[in-house]
Parts: sequence; structure tokens; C-alpha cells
Amino acid sequence: MSGELDQPQAGPSHAGLDLRNPDRNRAGVPGGVIRRAGAQEPRSWIQKVLEQITDSPLQWITPSEVVPVAVLAVQRYLLEDEPRDKIPKPPLYCFDVTISDGVYQEKCYLDPSLNSLVYKNILKVGIAMKIFRVSCLYNEKRLGQGILCIDNVHCGETLDTISLETPFRNSAHEEIPERPLRGAKSHYLALWNNEDPYGDIWLTNKQPEEHNFNNTRIISLSHLEMTWNNRRNFPALLVRILHKSRLRYYGKPDKNMIEPYQTFLEVADSSGTVSVIMWNALCPEWYKSLRVGLVLLLQDYSVKKSYPFRLQPLPVDPQIKLISTMEVCLNLRDPPTNIIIIPERQVKPEWRLPKLNHRFITRSELDDMPEKQICDVIGMLVFVGRVQRSKKKENCEDFWSYRWIHITDGTSEQPFIVELFSTSQPEIFENIYPMTYFMCTQLKVVRNNTRVPKLLYLTTTNESRVFITGEQFLCHRGQLCANDNKVKNFIHWIKTKTDSGEVKNSVIGGYYPYPPVPETFSKYRSSVKVESLLTAISEVRKEIEDLQYREQKRIAIQGIVTVIKYIPHSSAAESASASETLRSANRPSTSQAAERESQSQEKDSKQHQDDGPMSLQCSQTTYTSLSPTRKKRIVQGSYAKLVPVPQPETSAQTKGHKPGIPSIFQRRESTSTSMHGKARKTINHRWESQLWREKKFGLVDHLHYSCVYPESIPRKFTFERKNFLIQQYNSQPAKYMPPEERPPKLNDFKSARSLGHFELTILGLNHEIAIDVAFLPMYCPEDIRTSQIDTLLTCMNYSCVYPQEVTDDERVPGPRAIAGDIIKAITELDRTHVICILDICNLGNNKVEVYLHKIYSPDTIY
Repeated sequence: MSGELDQPQAGPSHAGLDLRNPDRNRAGVPGGVIRRAGAQEPRSWIQKVLEQITDSPLQWITPSEVVPVAVLAVQRYLLEDEPRDKIPKPPLYCFDVTISDGVYQEKCYLDPSLNSLVYKNILKVGIAMKIFRVSCLYNEKRLGQGILCIDNVHCGETLDTISLETPFRNSAHEEIPERPLRGAKSHYLALWNNEDPYGDIWLTNKQPEEHNFNNTRIISLSHLEMTWNNRRNFPALLVRILHKSRLRYYGKPDKNMIEPYQTFLEVADSSGTVSVIMWNALCPEWYKSLRVGLVLLLQDYSVKKSYPFRLQPLPVDPQIKLISTMEVCLNLRDPPTNIIIIPERQVKPEWRLPKLNHRFITRSELDDMPEKQICDVIGMLVFVGRVQRSKKKENCEDFWSYRWIHITDGTSEQPFIVELFSTSQPEIFENIYPMTYFMCTQLKVVRNNTRVPKLLYLTTTNESRVFITGEQFLCHRGQLCANDNKVKNFIHWIKTKTDSGEVKNSVIGGYYPYPPVPETFSKYRSSVKVESLLTAISEVRKEIEDLQYREQKRIAIQGIVTVIKYIPHSSAAESASASETLRSANRPSTSQAAERESQSQEKDSKQHQDDGPMSLQCSQTTYTSLSPTRKKRIVQGSYAKLVPVPQPETSAQTKGHKPGIPSIFQRRESTSTSMHGKARKTINHRWESQLWREKKFGLVDHLHYSCVYPESIPRKFTFERKNFLIQQYNSQPAKYMPPEERPPKLNDFKSARSLGHFELTILGLNHEIAIDVAFLPMYCPEDIRTSQIDTLLTCMNYSCVYPQEVTDDERVPGPRAIAGDIIKAITELDRTHVICILDICNLGNNKVEVYLHKIYSPDTIY
């Protein structure tokens, strides 16, 4: 992809090209552009381009020689204080790209017409890139200052390794703190969200210091509440931090503000608790140093009436008064606030500062917790999903970053399912992995018992904080969480555990279709907050193309399922399918799939002779459950006749079925025993309707999105390769970091799925457009918790095959046998108008997931 800027706009810059005296320019001289290399020195492509642009009267050139350069950094910022011909759509984010030609590094400005390359993670660190057009942008308020602008590029493949030893040609680009090329008061933001602190402006060096209180006048919060309207000067506050919110960035292109951040601290003394708002430049100075539990002395603050629509978190101790009529404001000026961290050893009992209390719950207690209840959890991570993003508002450039995690604490076979949004703790959020001890505070219960399947999970709030293995895990600055009985019980469970089930069954990454949609479309409609509930099939391509990197959306389309094909699980098959799509974007992968299918026919036929627990797919991985004596199975008997059950409410009524847990099939009692002990017949792995045969050659458009990429497959976690796996399922970093060793491939890691996947073709109601999508049910007959990785959803109605209880002498049909029943369920929808719920996600680098999440047939619409 490429783009051009015919007439780039001039703008301010911090440092760049000094074209007044080219002969005196040297490498490492601030503002220098050209360094005349000696004959013995390697020739720099960057330097040659700068020499050409110096001699060009057009202020832009197409380089006479185009060679690949390496991308070392892609950094985002809000362009502020810039003259414009028209008001842009706020906010206007810009990108600086640092490149290396092997001799020098250069920080360049990316023309906004190429921003989409970053939005879709095509232009990213670690790749080779060819630049076909560059221009020069000048700061007209400074003599001779200009910057290099990239106007047209081609993004290549990822490089094995890049040297970071090459120096910056312009030493001004190495200044600390690091500042953007344009915008006199700008600073860099995190690449994919605005909540995470990023860059060297965020300090961490604030330490507790002894304070002499002899001459310090202190006022209580309750007294301040009664008298603040009549005061001009306020005595000091001595308080403890009870809660700390994530950062809020409120920068706008038309507002000239330095570091426009805001964060809330809930602080308390013996008389009450109040909200403290920290503004602007104080946030980079103090945010990362202020932790829950610290004691602060606040001086030279201001007080104002509280914002009426903000809900304060409730104090854990009901005896503490909640002061909601005022807010304490901390600013760098007007007046300049003085903040002192008091060491815990200096805290006196007579101050009666509140201790930190927690609302820890166990997983066994969660089932009885009411909706919206606030709680804290502690446990061990057994599943860590990939980082995904969702738009804060439609038609805006701001996103939330989040991931799904599972936490087990030994009190239940079911894990905590947590929707973990970024808490402005990227050092933790980006480095969590299975088998880590994990604590999260201020979680909110989300539940709905009136639908099938029942909904129950936890989600973070504005005040949530996360902690992982280490000193802070058990201690909030002197406030020992280990004194809590539930924490003690968890530590005891960890120390006494001999079962290795969690290790073997821990999973990372992949497609995770949570939360499940309800059993009827009318309930789904009432739960979705979108302007248009149904997407026309003609609009699906635009919906997909508009997705930004790791943006996950759920859309609903109407159509007719006309083709289904089973693709057995195979790492080689997944790799081949992905490679094919990369070579030819948006083309179907059915030819390779058909070849794989024919190659596996003989093996498949042999497998169906005895489809036991160690079938074709499950033989690759050993699954161990928490409770081996309570292992579950996919059906109630391997020789029972299987009947598709399209309605979840029907399956919930099946005899012996657990309430709230949907089942894919119900057993039909067979009057004949002739099936007992006999082999199941070989199944057909493809079905095509007569309607498709009639319409497929007359389509106006056929969208091919059935590819399953390696990134979509949840992987068995391997501790020895944790750094690679963490990197794969995190967001793309803003700066290049050389790999420690030659990285493996994702397909080298065992899949947590064993059923394979399906390719389906959905024909539009007008028979003019069709779309190919993938369906990835989760099936693991050995471990109930691994099966939950795809969220306990019923096949076709949901996305998971859920194991049912069986006796020890019963056997389980293998993946291909299950696939046959899935295909049979689809054939019964022939020519039926259905509503398909699709999960779509941009994986970056021109790779997109389009997965079927649920089918609503006519009898499940209302």
C-alpha cells in the first residue's frame, strides 16, 4: 500500500534539517542534515536522500535509488498548536517513524495519508520498508529547521534481526525527554490506546521522605468539607490512598495544553474519604509513583464543588464517611501543589488513618454474588487471551485495550472469567502469562440468569488495579493482603498442590468468542447498543476493511447457509491455509483444504474404526482436569444416536443436563443394540446445497474470509518459550526490541483445540453476494476447563462443544464423528433464512478473522 502527498503542509518541529550551512553539518551535530562522508566510510542512503532533497527546488523527491530500510520505531502523538486550512476531525493523531539504513538512524514524519498503514499494523517495527517519495517540512518560526516526511512507501517482510548500534544522524533525535517532530508542546502517546503511560516523561523516582510535622498545620477532611467555601488558603491534608484510577487523556487538537491528563485518587483520613483529582503535568511526574496504600501529605491544593455525574467507589469500611460535595484538585500551578510521600514507619497510630481492606471472594462464592457487586480476586492464571481493542465511540480514533483471562483459586472447577481492560499498568498488562499468581481489585460482577447460557463474568472498573507474583502481590505498601483468610487459603492451596493439571492445561491467546450471545435474537437485540442491528451483506466488506489493528467487532447478517466443509485440525493445515491467504489476499483456501482432505481420507477411515478418547486429534496432547474422578464427555455414550438440537433451551431441558450449561446434542434412546460395539460409519466432510449449485456462478460478489490463521488458535502454554508467546499475543510494540534468539513459529506450539474448523458459505437473501466464513468450535474430551476456553457455547448456536457426564466404561466419538453431526445440523437448515452472528477482528498485516459465532434459525428469532 502506498500514498502520496502532493503539497505537504509546513509545520513546526523540534529538530531536523539545518540547511543554512551544509558544509559545517556533521553527524551528531544538533540540527544537522548532511554529513559529507569520507571515502573510507560506508555510504548512507538516508544521507544521499537528504543531499538530493537539498538540491531539489520542489521540496520533494523520488529517490534515485530505492533500498530497503529497517523500521525501528512507530510513535503516535496528537498534533497540537498547528495552523490548518480547515478544522480536522478531532483528534488528529500523527506518527513519527524511525528508520535505519545500516549506517544511520533517522526520525521521520509519516504523512497522514499513510496513517492507515499504522492503523492496520502493516507499517510496524521490525520490517523492511522501501520509501519511494520524501519531502521536506519546515518550521517557519525557526531558522532553517525542517524534518524529513515520508510520502510513499512499500512495507515488506519482517526482518530476522536489526542492529540498534547505528547512531542517529541527527543527535537532536536522541534528546531526553523524547519529543515528537511536530507540535511544540506535544508528547508521545501509547501506540494503541490513550490510557497507558508511555515514554520517558513518566517518572518513577518519587520516594517516601521523612517530614517534620512540628510546623505543619493539618485539617481533617470532614472539617474541610464544612469550611472550604469560606477559605482562601487550606491547611495540609494527611491521607491514605484507598483507590487509584486509570489515566484519562483529554487532549484535543484545538486545545493548547501541556500533557492533558487526569487521574482520580480516593483518599481518606479518620473523618472521611474524598476524591482527589490530579491534573496535567503532575500526572507524568507522580502517577507511576503513587500506589494504593501510600500515606500522602498534600499542601497548596485547591477545592471545588464535585462533579455531579461521577460515581465514587464505595469505601470498603462502611464506617468511613463518603464526602461527595467537594473535590480536592492537584495542579502544577494555580497553586503549585506540594506532594510528600510519608514513609510507613513515620505513620503514627494516633493519626487513625484507615487501613486497606479488601473484598476478596472465592470462585465458589461468585455464583451467589449479585450483579454489579464490587469484589477483589486472587488466584492463578490458567488462560490469558490476546490483547484486543474496541472503539470507545463510533466514528472516533480512540480505543479501549482489553483481554480475557481465566483465574483459578482451587475452590471450584470453574475459573473466574475476567474481562481485563488496561488499568494504566502496561508493565503488568503486557506481561501476564499462564501460571502466574494474579490479584485484581475493584472488579464488577456481570451476570444474567434469565438467558441461555447464563452469563457470569467479572470486568474491571475505573479503579481496578492488578498485581502479579512478587512483593506487591501480597503487600500494598505495608498493608499485608496475606492476613486475609481467603488469601491464606489460596497460598496454602498453591503450596500443597501436587496435581499438575493447571500446568498441562494452561492456554494462551487465540480467538475467544466471549461473552456468548443469548438464545434468541430478540434478547440479543435488546443487549446490543448499536445504531443498526443488522448489517447488509453488501456492507460486510466495508465493515471488515474499516477495522483497525486488533479491533474486535460483532455483527449480524441475514442469509442462507449453502456450503459447509470440515477441515481437520492440523498445524500444517493451519500454516498452509494462512500462507495461501498471504500470497493471494482474499482468495478462498478450499483448493488446499480439499487436497488435505483427500490425503487424510485413508487415515480418517481407520480412525473411525475406534473413535475413543485418544482419537486422531486428542492423541497429540494430553489433557488433565482438576478432578480426574469427575471427567466429562461430549455425549452420554459413544454408541448413542446423535441428534442435532438447534435450540439451546431444548438442550437445557435434556434429562440429566446441568442447568445453565448448554449441550450440543441430546441422546435419542435406541431400541436396538446392534450399534453397540460396532464401528461408526465414515462421514462426509462436505455438504453443498442445490441452491448454491444454481446461484454460485451468477454472483455479483463473493467474499472469501474463511481462512484460519495461526494467531487465531489458542495454544498450550510452554514456560520455556513464554517470552515469545507473550509477545505474539500482545499488541505490536512501538519500538523494536531484538529477539533473544531465533524465534519459533506459532505452529510449533500445540493447539488447545482438537476438533479442527469448518468453512461455511452464506448466501445473501437476494442471491447476489456470498461470504465464506470460518467456524471454530472448541472440543476437548479430556478437560472441562480447556473446553471452556471457547466459552461453553453450543455448536452452531454457539461456538463450543461442551463435554457431558459419562460413566467410565463409555467412550467418546472422535472429532470427525462430531464433525459429521455438525454438518448434519447444517443440512437441516437448507434454504432457511437465518441470522448469523459474526465475530470479526483485524489481526494486522492484511489478516482478518471472520468467524461464525451463532446461527439464529427462524424458531430462535423471538
